[in-house]
This record gives sequence, C-alpha cells and structure tokens, in this order.
Amino acid sequence: MNALPEFHYLRPATAADALRMHTANPASHYIAGGTDLMPNLRRGLVTIGAAIDLGGVSELGDIAEQGNSLRIGSGVSLARIAMHPVVQARLPAVAQAALGVAGPTHRAAATLGGNLCLDTRCNYYNQSEAWRAGNNYCMKRDGEGCRVAKKSKRCYAAFSGDVAPALIALGAEVEILGAEGVRRQPLLELYRDDGMKWLTLAPGELLVAVQVPLDDAWVSAYEKVRLRGAIDFPLAGVAVALRREKGVLSGLRIACTGVASQPIAIDGLDAVLGRPLDTAALATISEQADLANRSMKTTLVDVLYRRGVSLVLAKRLTQRLWDAAV
Repeated sequence: MNALPEFHYLRPATAADALRMHTANPASHYIAGGTDLMPNLRRGLVTIGAAIDLGGVSELGDIAEQGNSLRIGSGVSLARIAMHPVVQARLPAVAQAALGVAGPTHRAAATLGGNLCLDTRCNYYNQSEAWRAGNNYCMKRDGEGCRVAKKSKRCYAAFSGDVAPALIALGAEVEILGAEGVRRQPLLELYRDDGMKWLTLAPGELLVAVQVPLDDAWVSAYEKVRLRGAIDFPLAGVAVALRREKGVLSGLRIACTGVASQPIAIDGLDAVLGRPLDTAALATISEQADLANRSMKTTLVDVLYRRGVSLVLAKRLTQRLWDAAV
C-alpha cells in the first residue's frame, strides 16, 4: 500500500459540530473506526480534503432501550454490539452479524455506522493503484466503463456489510442528521442498487443512530459464507427473522448482503404465511431468494456459487428458526 495522502484533521464535540464542519469542508469525509476508509485512502480509492473524526462525539456512542426498541448510536463499536446483553438475548441476528465482521481487533475499532455505510467492493476496484492502472481502471474510480458488465452504464460493485441485513430483517429504522434536522426512515431506504452511489444520504448528512424494535415474538439469525473463516467479507450473507404462532408462520423477513450493490430484502414471502413451514413453503422461499439475487462477478468466486449458497442459507436459517420457535 502507498503512504497516506495529506489531509486536514478535524475533531468535533457534537454531531451538530460535525455537520457544520462538513458544510465548511465539502471534500471532507466522516471517519469513526477507519477500518474501511484508511485502507481505501492508501490504495488511492478515496480522495479527501479533511477527515472529520467522530470519535469524540459522545452522543453517537450510546446504547439504550427506549420503550419497545433499542437505540444504538452509529459510533458504537461492533465488538460492543456483539457482546451487549440485550442484543445477544433479543436481537441475536445482530449479535451474530457484528461478531462475524473481520477479526477481533477490527471489531474493536469498527463502528455500526461504518459497517452500514461500507463502501461497495469489486475485484476490479479494491486493488492497488498500479494494478488498476495496468487494467485501465474502472468507472468506480478513474475509468470509463464497468469491468464486470462491459456494456453497462452503471457500476456493479457489491455491498458487503454484515450488520445491515440483520437490522433490515428486524425492521430497523435509522436516524439521519442533515441541514433540515433529524429524520427517521427505514434502514432499507438508506441504500440504492448502484455500486458508485449506493447510499441515499445527501452530501454531509450523518447517520446518527439505529432504532431496532424489541419484539420477542420474533426470532432471528444471521449467517454468511466467505473464503476464510475470519477476516474476509461475505461472498453471501443472509439474515432471517421469523414469527411462529399456533403452528403456522405468522411473519417472515429475509435480507441478504454481498449479492447486489445494496443489501436486499426478499419480496414475495407473504405467500408462505398462515401455513406451516413445509417443503412447498421452502421451495417458495428459495424461488423468491433466487429472484432477488443479483450477484455479478465481483469476487474471485463464481457467480453461480454465490447465488446457490444464498438460497441454501435462506432455507437453512428459516428451517432452524422454525424448529427452535416451538
């Protein structure tokens, strides 16, 4: 990797200060744990005029129950989320997803906000400057076209954050601070299916917190497949939240990561509600998961493998949760 480029360093005391600093420095980037931004700076994938360090913004570091939900600040580390007793007991998919990110030292630094806003990844993008120059770059950084889909006018780099699908499956909302104040929206609406513009945040907007419903009628789990048992990003990851009442499925949500430029929620699952989880229901789940999957050749692993493994994970986790929710 190259040496870090020069940039200004700013350290706000509040979220409002951070927003003002970004407004005054439009070329700046927010930074928390830095586990994604710093390597990208070294590779020349990102150019910044200033780094706005959110580590001193205490309001981003809180976890608290608020009525029937858990509010998690965007600056809370993944290690802390994975070990939090309420998360482990009542939101296991979130604990499993946080614990599955990279290695222990990464999780100690990496934050919830950083993982939710993680840059999209691709074999042709996440390389050194010399490698990318030798391959004539790509449209995500300095080039003309997409190397994955040669005739495409958009980028197919994949979103690979682990925590987003778990939170989406659990119906989470995000709090976003912008010029007009704080607004709340479903987490799924934070994303769009475009590898270059995967976040819907306006320039300077700051992800402040996530609100996750606490409803013990739902059980949940997250699992992913990666090349190595640790460190690696998911080739495919699946989160399932399920509600079983009186021997039938009364609720089912499935979300995936690593298979598109955004985390995706699988549609068409209402068809399996109101009946037991049987072979036909599992077939429907597999079919809907396959329809939602938009894997492209963005990793070293074959696309058909990633598609297939996401279907297996969706069915396996659903069956496991169904059996456990007796």
